[in-house]
Amino acid sequence: MTTNSISKKSSLIFVMIALAVAAIGAGILLLPVKQYLVNFLGWAQSLGSWGPFFVALFYIVACVFLLPGSVLTLGAGFIFGVPVGLVSAWVGATLGACAAFLLGRTLARDWVASRVSNNPKFTAVDKAVGREGFKIVLLLRLSPVFPFNFLNYALGLTKVSFGKYALASFIGMLPGGLMYVYLGSVARSLADVAAGKVHGGWAGQVFFWLGLVATIVVAGFVTRLAKKSLREAEQVGRPGPSLET
Repeated sequence: MTTNSISKKSSLIFVMIALAVAAIGAGILLLPVKQYLVNFLGWAQSLGSWGPFFVALFYIVACVFLLPGSVLTLGAGFIFGVPVGLVSAWVGATLGACAAFLLGRTLARDWVASRVSNNPKFTAVDKAVGREGFKIVLLLRLSPVFPFNFLNYALGLTKVSFGKYALASFIGMLPGGLMYVYLGSVARSLADVAAGKVHGGWAGQVFFWLGLVATIVVAGFVTRLAKKSLREAEQVGRPGPSLET
Protein backbone atom coordinates (compact mmCIF):
# COMPACT_ATOMS: atom_id res chain seq x y z
CA MET A 1 0.00 0.00 0.00
CA THR A 2 1.41 3.38 -1.00
CA THR A 3 1.88 6.35 1.31
CA ASN A 4 -0.74 8.28 -0.65
CA SER A 5 -3.35 5.54 -0.23
CA ILE A 6 -2.59 5.31 3.49
CA SER A 7 -3.02 9.07 3.80
CA LYS A 8 -6.37 8.93 1.99
CA LYS A 9 -7.53 6.07 4.18
CA SER A 10 -6.50 7.97 7.34
CA SER A 11 -8.30 11.09 6.09
CA LEU A 12 -11.45 9.08 5.43
CA ILE A 13 -11.32 7.57 8.92
CA PHE A 14 -10.85 11.01 10.45
CA VAL A 15 -13.82 12.42 8.51
CA MET A 16 -15.97 9.51 9.66
CA ILE A 17 -14.91 10.10 13.27
CA ALA A 18 -15.65 13.83 12.96
CA LEU A 19 -19.11 13.08 11.56
CA ALA A 20 -19.78 10.55 14.30
CA VAL A 21 -18.75 13.03 17.00
CA ALA A 22 -20.94 15.71 15.40
CA ALA A 23 -23.89 13.31 15.29
CA ILE A 24 -23.38 12.33 18.93
CA GLY A 25 -23.09 15.98 19.95
CA ALA A 26 -26.30 16.83 18.12
CA GLY A 27 -28.02 13.88 19.76
CA ILE A 28 -26.95 15.02 23.22
CA LEU A 29 -28.30 18.50 22.54
CA LEU A 30 -31.56 17.45 20.91
CA LEU A 31 -32.46 14.28 22.78
CA PRO A 32 -33.31 14.01 26.50
CA VAL A 33 -30.03 12.19 27.16
CA LYS A 34 -29.92 13.10 30.85
CA GLN A 35 -33.41 11.67 31.32
CA TYR A 36 -32.28 8.45 29.62
CA LEU A 37 -29.37 8.30 32.05
CA VAL A 38 -31.69 8.85 35.00
CA ASN A 39 -33.92 6.03 33.74
CA PHE A 40 -30.87 3.78 33.50
CA LEU A 41 -29.81 4.70 37.04
CA GLY A 42 -33.28 3.93 38.31
CA TRP A 43 -33.07 0.53 36.62
CA ALA A 44 -29.60 -0.08 38.08
CA GLN A 45 -30.94 0.76 41.54
CA SER A 46 -33.50 -2.01 41.19
CA LEU A 47 -30.78 -4.60 40.53
CA GLY A 48 -29.54 -4.66 44.09
CA SER A 49 -25.94 -5.82 44.47
CA TRP A 50 -25.53 -6.04 40.68
CA GLY A 51 -26.32 -2.34 40.25
CA PRO A 52 -22.79 -0.97 40.79
CA PHE A 53 -21.38 -3.45 38.26
CA PHE A 54 -23.78 -2.35 35.52
CA VAL A 55 -23.20 1.33 36.26
CA ALA A 56 -19.44 0.79 35.89
CA LEU A 57 -20.04 -1.14 32.67
CA PHE A 58 -22.31 1.52 31.22
CA TYR A 59 -19.80 4.22 32.17
CA ILE A 60 -17.46 2.75 29.53
CA VAL A 61 -20.14 3.18 26.87
CA ALA A 62 -20.80 6.72 28.08
CA CYS A 63 -17.13 7.69 27.71
CA VAL A 64 -16.89 6.28 24.19
CA PHE A 65 -20.07 8.04 23.05
CA LEU A 66 -19.33 11.32 24.87
CA LEU A 67 -22.32 11.08 27.22
CA PRO A 68 -22.26 13.27 30.36
CA GLY A 69 -20.42 11.18 32.93
CA SER A 70 -21.13 13.64 35.73
CA VAL A 71 -24.75 12.43 35.84
CA LEU A 72 -23.59 8.84 36.26
CA THR A 73 -21.13 9.77 39.01
CA LEU A 74 -23.66 11.86 40.91
CA GLY A 75 -26.26 9.14 40.40
CA ALA A 76 -23.91 6.44 41.67
CA GLY A 77 -23.48 8.44 44.86
CA PHE A 78 -27.23 8.89 45.23
CA ILE A 79 -28.27 5.26 44.78
CA PHE A 80 -25.26 3.41 46.25
CA GLY A 81 -23.79 5.84 48.79
CA VAL A 82 -20.22 7.14 48.88
CA PRO A 83 -18.02 4.00 49.23
CA VAL A 84 -19.78 1.74 46.72
CA GLY A 85 -20.75 4.60 44.42
CA LEU A 86 -17.16 5.84 44.30
CA VAL A 87 -15.74 2.44 43.38
CA SER A 88 -18.40 1.90 40.70
CA ALA A 89 -17.98 5.32 39.06
CA TRP A 90 -14.20 5.47 39.50
CA VAL A 91 -13.55 2.07 37.93
CA GLY A 92 -16.06 2.69 35.14
CA ALA A 93 -14.66 6.15 34.35
CA THR A 94 -11.10 4.81 34.25
CA LEU A 95 -11.99 1.93 31.93
CA GLY A 96 -14.08 4.25 29.76
CA ALA A 97 -11.27 6.80 29.55
CA CYS A 98 -8.87 4.05 28.50
CA ALA A 99 -11.30 2.79 25.84
CA ALA A 100 -11.73 6.28 24.34
CA PHE A 101 -7.96 6.84 24.47
CA LEU A 102 -7.28 3.64 22.53
CA LEU A 103 -9.95 4.50 19.96
CA GLY A 104 -8.44 7.95 19.45
CA ARG A 105 -4.96 6.49 19.10
CA THR A 106 -5.78 3.64 16.75
CA LEU A 107 -8.19 5.50 14.49
CA ALA A 108 -6.81 9.01 14.27
CA ARG A 109 -3.23 9.22 15.59
CA ASP A 110 -1.60 8.54 12.20
CA TRP A 111 -3.79 11.10 10.48
CA VAL A 112 -2.99 13.80 13.01
CA ALA A 113 0.73 12.99 12.93
CA SER A 114 0.82 13.29 9.14
CA ARG A 115 -0.92 16.67 9.24
CA VAL A 116 1.22 18.28 11.94
CA SER A 117 4.60 16.73 11.18
CA ASN A 118 5.78 20.06 9.76
CA ASN A 119 4.40 22.12 12.63
CA PRO A 120 7.30 22.60 15.08
CA LYS A 121 5.11 23.99 17.87
CA PHE A 122 2.71 21.06 17.90
CA THR A 123 5.61 18.63 17.55
CA ALA A 124 7.29 20.25 20.55
CA VAL A 125 4.12 19.99 22.67
CA ASP A 126 3.61 16.40 21.54
CA LYS A 127 7.19 15.55 22.49
CA ALA A 128 6.76 17.26 25.85
CA VAL A 129 3.62 15.25 26.60
CA GLY A 130 5.41 12.06 25.60
CA ARG A 131 8.35 12.90 27.85
CA GLU A 132 6.39 13.90 30.96
CA GLY A 133 3.12 12.17 30.17
CA PHE A 134 2.29 10.94 33.67
CA LYS A 135 2.64 14.37 35.31
CA ILE A 136 0.72 16.16 32.56
CA VAL A 137 -2.17 13.69 32.46
CA LEU A 138 -2.38 13.73 36.27
CA LEU A 139 -2.60 17.53 36.35
CA LEU A 140 -5.14 17.57 33.53
CA ARG A 141 -7.34 15.11 35.41
CA LEU A 142 -7.23 17.33 38.50
CA SER A 143 -8.33 20.36 36.49
CA PRO A 144 -12.09 20.84 35.92
CA VAL A 145 -11.39 23.21 33.03
CA PHE A 146 -10.61 20.48 30.50
CA PRO A 147 -13.70 18.47 29.39
CA PHE A 148 -13.38 14.86 30.52
CA ASN A 149 -14.75 13.13 27.43
CA PHE A 150 -12.87 15.31 24.95
CA LEU A 151 -9.63 14.88 26.91
CA ASN A 152 -9.84 11.09 26.63
CA TYR A 153 -9.73 11.22 22.84
CA ALA A 154 -7.36 14.20 22.62
CA LEU A 155 -4.69 12.52 24.74
CA GLY A 156 -4.89 9.50 22.46
CA LEU A 157 -3.50 11.74 19.72
CA THR A 158 -0.36 12.51 21.74
CA LYS A 159 2.75 10.41 22.40
CA VAL A 160 1.96 9.66 26.04
CA SER A 161 2.22 5.92 26.70
CA PHE A 162 -0.95 4.01 27.49
CA GLY A 163 0.42 2.80 30.82
CA LYS A 164 1.24 6.30 32.07
CA TYR A 165 -2.10 7.60 30.79
CA ALA A 166 -4.10 4.86 32.52
CA LEU A 167 -2.29 5.16 35.86
CA ALA A 168 -2.36 8.98 35.91
CA SER A 169 -6.06 8.97 34.98
CA PHE A 170 -6.85 6.40 37.67
CA ILE A 171 -5.16 8.52 40.36
CA GLY A 172 -6.11 11.95 39.02
CA MET A 173 -9.81 11.22 38.74
CA LEU A 174 -10.15 10.16 42.38
CA PRO A 175 -10.58 13.64 43.97
CA GLY A 176 -13.20 14.79 41.45
CA GLY A 177 -14.97 11.44 41.54
CA LEU A 178 -15.11 11.53 45.32
CA MET A 179 -16.57 15.02 45.30
CA TYR A 180 -19.27 14.19 42.73
CA VAL A 181 -20.22 10.97 44.49
CA TYR A 182 -20.47 12.83 47.79
CA LEU A 183 -22.65 15.53 46.20
CA GLY A 184 -24.87 12.85 44.71
CA SER A 185 -25.22 11.12 48.06
CA VAL A 186 -26.80 14.23 49.59
CA ALA A 187 -29.07 15.00 46.62
CA ARG A 188 -32.83 14.81 47.13
CA SER A 189 -33.67 12.77 44.05
CA LEU A 190 -32.34 11.48 40.73
CA ALA A 191 -34.25 14.30 39.05
CA ASP A 192 -32.15 16.81 41.00
CA VAL A 193 -29.04 14.88 39.98
CA ALA A 194 -29.96 15.20 36.30
CA ALA A 195 -30.76 18.87 36.67
CA GLY A 196 -27.50 19.55 38.50
CA LYS A 197 -29.35 20.77 41.60
CA VAL A 198 -26.67 19.73 44.04
CA HIS A 199 -24.90 21.95 46.51
CA GLY A 200 -21.14 21.74 46.73
CA GLY A 201 -20.59 23.39 50.09
CA TRP A 202 -17.06 23.19 51.44
CA ALA A 203 -16.26 20.14 49.28
CA GLY A 204 -17.09 22.08 46.13
CA GLN A 205 -14.88 24.98 47.22
CA VAL A 206 -11.95 22.67 47.93
CA PHE A 207 -12.30 20.98 44.55
CA PHE A 208 -12.61 24.34 42.77
CA TRP A 209 -9.38 25.72 44.23
CA LEU A 210 -7.55 22.44 43.73
CA GLY A 211 -8.64 22.41 40.10
CA LEU A 212 -7.66 26.04 39.60
CA VAL A 213 -4.16 25.39 40.93
CA ALA A 214 -3.84 22.28 38.74
CA THR A 215 -4.93 24.27 35.67
CA ILE A 216 -2.29 26.95 36.26
CA VAL A 217 0.43 24.38 36.96
CA VAL A 218 -0.30 22.23 33.91
CA ALA A 219 -0.38 25.28 31.62
CA GLY A 220 2.99 26.48 32.87
CA PHE A 221 4.46 22.98 32.91
CA VAL A 222 3.50 22.15 29.32
CA THR A 223 4.64 25.57 28.09
CA ARG A 224 8.05 25.16 29.73
CA LEU A 225 8.51 21.64 28.35
CA ALA A 226 7.40 22.70 24.87
CA LYS A 227 9.88 25.58 24.83
CA LYS A 228 12.64 23.19 25.89
CA SER A 229 11.70 20.77 23.09
CA LEU A 230 11.70 23.64 20.58
CA ARG A 231 15.17 24.73 21.67
CA GLU A 232 16.45 21.16 21.36
CA ALA A 233 14.93 20.85 17.88
CA GLU A 234 16.54 24.13 16.81
CA GLN A 235 19.94 23.00 18.09
CA VAL A 236 19.64 19.71 16.21
CA GLY A 237 18.69 21.50 13.01
CA ARG A 238 21.38 24.17 13.35
CA PRO A 239 24.49 23.46 11.23
CA GLY A 240 27.66 22.81 13.23
CA PRO A 241 30.85 24.84 12.94
CA SER A 242 32.72 24.52 9.67
CA LEU A 243 35.95 22.53 9.72
CA GLU A 244 37.35 24.31 6.70
CA THR A 245 40.21 26.76 7.26
